[in-house]
Amino acid sequence: MKYIVKGQEPQSFTDWKNQANEDWQPSYDILSGNVKSEVKRSLISEQFAICCYCESRLYEDDSHIEHFQPQSDQAVDALDYSNMLCSCQKQISKGEPRHCGNLKDSWFNPLLLVSPLQSDCAARFIFTGEGHISAANPDDTAVQETISRLGLGLPKLNALREEAIAPFLDESLDDESLQQFVSGYLSLDSKGQLGAYFTTIQYLFQSSTSV
Repeated sequence: MKYIVKGQEPQSFTDWKNQANEDWQPSYDILSGNVKSEVKRSLISEQFAICCYCESRLYEDDSHIEHFQPQSDQAVDALDYSNMLCSCQKQISKGEPRHCGNLKDSWFNPLLLVSPLQSDCAARFIFTGEGHISAANPDDTAVQETISRLGLGLPKLNALREEAIAPFLDESLDDESLQQFVSGYLSLDSKGQLGAYFTTIQYLFQSSTSV
């Protein structure tokens, strides 16, 4: 789980909300069209095109806006951009396991979970070369609950992480080539995107990065 630094909401979103009057009030239920699309594109951009939870690659047509503090909480403003993230899995095939925002119960207390909006979130998870995820501190119940509640330890995600790890284990790579490979992977590409499962690769192959 990579730390997400929130940016400014799109101006079009601000302008849409500012149209509120006695006869019309904006709400998340009626957010649609170009304005909603711009909100999602903004979220994808500030997350460097990786899912807020599992770090799978995000695509506009297969992702959805996620509220970390659930909309079911009466105290939550569903139009608060600072509470919005972008999660994978908009289109789910029959039999495909749900995870991330699609698995998180909207009535569940988010205070029991690790949030990608917490600056120390990445350091609280560790990974194996087989793609398995666990808590850096075995006593960190929030990490354990997060892995369970969001399905981050599902075989599907373990396999995807292992697939991402595999090229870095190529025995033909010498130390210098490996470090160049890792450095390139952990850097933004020409589209402003990071590699999928960024935190997994960072944990296993590089102790720190400036991104």
